[in-house]
Amino acid sequence: MFRTATEISGARFHRAEHVKNVLHVRKTTAISALVLSLCAATRGIFCTFSIEQASMPDTRNLFNKVWDLHTVQTLPGGQTQLFIGLHLIHEVTSPQAFEILRDRQLKVAFPERTIATVDHIVPTGNQARPFLDDLAEQMMSAIEQNCADFGVTLLDLKDDRQGIVHVVGPEQGLTQPGMTIVCGDSHTSTHGAFGSIAIGIGTSNVAEVLATQTMFLNRPKVRQVVVNGELAPGVYAKDVILYIIQKLGVQGGVGYAYEFAGSTFDAMSIEERMTVCNMSIEGGARCGYINPDQTTVDYLKGRPFSPKGADFDRAAAWWLSLASGDDAQFDDVVVFDAANIEPTVTWGITPAQSVGVSQPLPRISEVAPEEQTLIREALKFMGLEEGQPIKGTKIDVAFIGSCTNSRMSDLREAARIVEGHKVAPHVKAIVVPGSQLVRRQAMAEGLHLIFEAAGFEWRAAGCSMCLAMNPDKLQGREVCASSSNRNFKGRQGSPTGRTLLMSPAMVAAAAIEGHVADIREFAGAMV
Repeated sequence: MFRTATEISGARFHRAEHVKNVLHVRKTTAISALVLSLCAATRGIFCTFSIEQASMPDTRNLFNKVWDLHTVQTLPGGQTQLFIGLHLIHEVTSPQAFEILRDRQLKVAFPERTIATVDHIVPTGNQARPFLDDLAEQMMSAIEQNCADFGVTLLDLKDDRQGIVHVVGPEQGLTQPGMTIVCGDSHTSTHGAFGSIAIGIGTSNVAEVLATQTMFLNRPKVRQVVVNGELAPGVYAKDVILYIIQKLGVQGGVGYAYEFAGSTFDAMSIEERMTVCNMSIEGGARCGYINPDQTTVDYLKGRPFSPKGADFDRAAAWWLSLASGDDAQFDDVVVFDAANIEPTVTWGITPAQSVGVSQPLPRISEVAPEEQTLIREALKFMGLEEGQPIKGTKIDVAFIGSCTNSRMSDLREAARIVEGHKVAPHVKAIVVPGSQLVRRQAMAEGLHLIFEAAGFEWRAAGCSMCLAMNPDKLQGREVCASSSNRNFKGRQGSPTGRTLLMSPAMVAAAAIEGHVADIREFAGAMV
């Protein structure tokens, strides 16, 4: 019997048991035709599905199809031991996990299914080694040594594929439909945009997956979140997911996986879908996903780790077969109208505390009693008054970046907004591309020149001010218009700093105006 994540970190997890466990996984994989999702053209492994299986009628939703394909065993208590197709690691949550393996004299069970990059602590300004921050340098040195010792591929600062882990996986074609993907990072749900089960895990779970390529999970229920209709000009994917979280709450998704469906998501690009799935966790969901379609297939074709030639055609046929059918069953369904969504801005200390940019902040007397304490706390912390408009709120910092919004489509749209304008004199504005490849492409298109001419700082790839485990931090009570994903107290480096989440286009407009602006009214926005 496999051990739990807690027991893996205990002294009784020995090498002999580890070997037995891995052999059991390999045996079960062969018996159950478990999907081995990292394909032949990439790492010598191809999916074990057959086209005949793919064409069989199936009323399960995508989540349950993929879960069942990766099930090694179901424990008497109901937990599933799930095989993990791709394990993404970074420098912050992996050092302790590798130490657990080293202490137990264990190897990484499937190093070909493990990819490492560096992002959280990486300075986006001065990247000279050793880093000025001693802890950051220690983390960087640790992941370099650990990957070398355990045979794991590392995309470090010398590798032009380096970047934020949830940007790198998709752009390299590592992320594919039908996979189970884990990473020691909350926003692993990003990869669900491809039709995969992508879950953020803790450090002890990282050790568990490194040692066995499996982990124990409770199967969540599945809620279908449907949004239909065309988005109005000036409304972006970020506004859609902020609206959903506002309506369902930060706890609304607890115990659920979210399937995002409807014509609004069908019309989105893959990069827009990644923005939506990225913030599933902010609504309490275990993960979020969108069914694969031709948009998914077109994005993956030609990516470095995607299958090639006939293998790609075979894989694409299977990917498309995974989509939830019209008769698929769900535990809950909620439906929204895209016409009701406008550019959205958070005003409080949770991602659910948001309003449309034309709307006032809530009045305490008009909200449910159980919500009044948190709203009162948020208003006090943010220095805002109930009922006041969010539009016109002064900002000090503008940040475009993060695993939510740092891809080419984000940078192109923000550059379009700022071109010909200047950042307000009192605002510090920075743009941080999500990867070295995004940065290079943006520079090839001249976007950096537009940003710099407007007064933005153009940085190297990394997580930057999203979580401030690096030199990019708010100071004191600064207010930041941010394209990131969390507005918790202290999230951006200062315990009293304040964060307003919004789309990259809205951040760009706020940087120019010096306060929260309605992108639909911004001069030259052409929305």
